[in-house]
Amino acid sequence: MHLSQIMPSIFSSLGLTTAHDSIQCGNSPSGRELVFLVDGLGADVLSAYASIAPSLSAMALHGTVTTSFPSTTATSLATLTTGEMPGAHGMLGYTVQVPRSGGRILNTLKWDERVDPVIWQPVPTLFERATAAGITTTHVAAKRYENTGFTRAVFRGANYKGANIPADLISETVAALEKSPSFVYLYVNDLDSAGHSDGVGSDKWLAALTSIDELVKNLMQKLPRGTRMWLTADHGMINASEKIVLGRDNELLTDVALIAGEPRMRHLYLSSDSDNAEKEVIARWESALGSKVTMHTRASAITAGLFGPHVSLDAAERAGDVIAIAQADVVLLDPDRADKEGAMIGHHGGDSVIESSVPLLVHCTN
Repeated sequence: MHLSQIMPSIFSSLGLTTAHDSIQCGNSPSGRELVFLVDGLGADVLSAYASIAPSLSAMALHGTVTTSFPSTTATSLATLTTGEMPGAHGMLGYTVQVPRSGGRILNTLKWDERVDPVIWQPVPTLFERATAAGITTTHVAAKRYENTGFTRAVFRGANYKGANIPADLISETVAALEKSPSFVYLYVNDLDSAGHSDGVGSDKWLAALTSIDELVKNLMQKLPRGTRMWLTADHGMINASEKIVLGRDNELLTDVALIAGEPRMRHLYLSSDSDNAEKEVIARWESALGSKVTMHTRASAITAGLFGPHVSLDAAERAGDVIAIAQADVVLLDPDRADKEGAMIGHHGGDSVIESSVPLLVHCTN
C-alpha cells in the first residue's frame, strides 16, 4: 500500500467518481470521513510503544503504508493530498534549489513569496476535486499554517480551520463532520517536533505520544455517529548517532556549489554541469563514506524511480545534480547549519524501512 493511494480511495468512498478505491475502503458508512495525520508516527511505533498508546493500539490496522521519497513532510503531504508521486507534484524535498534563480534555495515548509505555489505544485489537490463534486472538505491544523505557501501548494481547496489546542482541534473537526458527505484532514506535529529535538523514545517524545493518544480517545467519543477515522503519518524517524559535517575535515564539498535537502537526504548542485563532474563527486563520496551513503545522479535517480514512474521537466530541474542518501544512523550536515542540524537527535528523509513505513489505522464510531 502506498501513501498516494490513501486519499483517492477515501474520497472514492464518498462518491468522488474521478478517484479510485485501491485500498479496499468500500463505501463510506455515513458519508463522514476523517484523516488524522500524526507527523512522524512511524509504523514501528505501534508495536514498540503500544502500552503507552492504548487508543491507537485499539484501532484496526488497515495496513502498513510506504511513503514517497524523500521520506519528509513536504513531499509526503503533497503525495497524500494529490494522490500523485513526487515526480508529478514536484515537491522533491524539504529544501531544493529554485531553477534559474541564481542559486536560491526554497524551504518548502517556510516558503518564499517569490515562488507561486500553484505553479510550483500544479496538480489539482483532492480537496479541489472533491469540493467541485459537492463534498465538504476541511483542513484542521494550527493557525500558523493557514496562509503559508506550502498550504496553498498542497492543501488548496479545503476550508481551513485553525486550532492550536486539543479541545479546539476536536471541536473544529466535529463541527466540520456534521454535514454529509464531508471529509476532514486533521494534522498535529507534536511527535515529530519532540523526535527532532530529543529523539524517538525520549521523555519528551513519550509525552507527545501520550497526549496524541489522549486526543484520539477524546476525539472518538465526540465524533458524529458513523464517522470513519483513518490515522496515518508522513514518515517515521530514526535517532542519528554518526554526524558527518560536509566539507569539514573531508573533501565532500569539492565541486559542490549548493547543498539542499536535509541531513538524511542531500540534493547536491554542482559547480560544473559535466557528466565527469557528477562521476567524480560520486566517486569521491563513495570512497570517503562507503556503505554509509547511497549515491545517484539526477538521471539515475529518475531511472530508478525514486520520485515515481513519471517525472515532469519542472520536477527534474529541481533535483540535485547528485543525490546522496544517508544509510544506517548517519546524518550529513550542512556546514552552514551544522550546529542546528547536529543538535537534532531524530531525523528522517532517507530510504530506510523505518523512515519510509507508516501505519494506516481505522476506527468507525458507533
